[in-house]
Amino acid sequence: MQHQCWGVVWRSKSKRSGVCQHLMFNSSGVAALFFKKRLAVEWIKKEYGFIRTRADLRAEPHGWRMPVPVKVTLTAEGGLER
Repeated sequence: MQHQCWGVVWRSKSKRSGVCQHLMFNSSGVAALFFKKRLAVEWIKKEYGFIRTRADLRAEPHGWRMPVPVKVTLTAEGGLER
């Protein structure tokens, strides 16, 4: 079984750490997944919009970039045996 939704990818690029990208999680420790891209964009703006105005965080040594929404496919494999 597969389901498509939108996830959020964290991005940073610095001389020390190189390029870093990973799927983000919300404050409850669950992957930040959304049924609509608009909802993912709204969450990004609410939680990480401050990065746009913080040149110090975008510069070295941090190299933070705004997270971006990405289409992801969830695949359920296996299952419970009865």
